[in-house]
Amino acid sequence: MSTSKSIRVYDYVNHPYDEVRKALAGDTVAVFQNATKVAAKRAETVASELHVKLAGIEVGTEIDISVNSVEDLPKEPMKSPMTRIELQWEAAKLPRLFPFMKAELTVYPLTATETQLNLEGKYEPPLGLIGGALDAVAGHRIAEASVHQFIKDVAAYLREEIS
Repeated sequence: MSTSKSIRVYDYVNHPYDEVRKALAGDTVAVFQNATKVAAKRAETVASELHVKLAGIEVGTEIDISVNSVEDLPKEPMKSPMTRIELQWEAAKLPRLFPFMKAELTVYPLTATETQLNLEGKYEPPLGLIGGALDAVAGHRIAEASVHQFIKDVAAYLREEIS
């Protein structure tokens, strides 16, 4: 029996699809890192971070993001063009204590000047049966909130960086 849990979040970028696609296609991992960056002790080190507010306290962990593929799907009759990015992440430190996420970010135009970012993924709660029980109580809400914050950070970064 699979213990994976599904999450779907989305946000919008008020720029044309081609500009958003171009920004993401250049260096996708760098966009994710810059959108969620955490300054490490050494200036040349940049890591991605997932974070969420719990009871008014900011909680986060550095993550290692990898992009498995980027695929541009052309416009078809009755379908707009679309970019599909397969990615995954896990905690950079103590990965067995945090969920492992596999996701697909789909980017497509809503209008001539607005683009949607849609992230659908599945994560594995950590710690086996204990982690599954914790996930059922509160973990899923925390995971969903952190993934929602991730997509908000990416969308905000793209809004600011695309000129």
